[in-house]
Amino acid sequence: MNAEKKSFDRNSNIYTVVFTIVLIGVVAVILAGSYKFFKPYYDQNVRQEKMTDILYTIGLDKQKLEESARAEGLPMSYNLIKQYFDQYIVKQLALNAEGKPVENVNAFGVNLKEEIQKPVEKQVYPLFIAEYQGKKYYIIPLYGKGLWDDIWGYVALEEDWKTIHGIKFGHKGETPGLGANITEKWFEDRFKGEKIFDESGNFTGIEIVKQLKDKTDKNDHKVDAISGATLTSNGVGVMLNERLKHYVPYFEKMKKQ
Repeated sequence: MNAEKKSFDRNSNIYTVVFTIVLIGVVAVILAGSYKFFKPYYDQNVRQEKMTDILYTIGLDKQKLEESARAEGLPMSYNLIKQYFDQYIVKQLALNAEGKPVENVNAFGVNLKEEIQKPVEKQVYPLFIAEYQGKKYYIIPLYGKGLWDDIWGYVALEEDWKTIHGIKFGHKGETPGLGANITEKWFEDRFKGEKIFDESGNFTGIEIVKQLKDKTDKNDHKVDAISGATLTSNGVGVMLNERLKHYVPYFEKMKKQ
């Protein structure tokens, strides 16, 4: 009797199911391997972007960093950014709600998105202290909600703990040409010189106002909003003030020293 070799009918449901399972398994293995291979590079890019944004707030934007690199005859790299970061960021603190340092906490490694989900008294508040061109700056990380998704940033205060020296914003999904303009230099520059305390030493924060008449007054605690992006602008204001107020206890302690 002639035995015929049996094989899957490629038009059968069984063949389709088996093929799909095998394909999914192969793709899963490839993705898992790719994730494991590329994750260290991704993490390094995240750290580099974070360091770059922090340096930006004290006046070291990417152009200045690149100029410094060229002057040293070196290409821009993670190691070079870290070198500048370690040079100018002279201290990192993790504070509690009372403004006291928390031991054994890496301020740079604090995940602010996770921290803001905790009760205020259980949160850790990272603070970076910089020295650049003979001046000291206090840099506070920010995290909040825009119109569509998360927004974040860093704000540098001058030695008086009340004057904004520089600020850097980022976003996940704000509208291009509108809310996404929070990352534009012209908007970030509006915050420079603004005061977060009044003359009596009371915390005021910064109010973001539509069609602000006097855009040059740096003592009114107000910044002109982005035209057509009111909700994102409001989100920036809420984020900025919500984060800054938690550092008031620390500033009060520093003023008494």
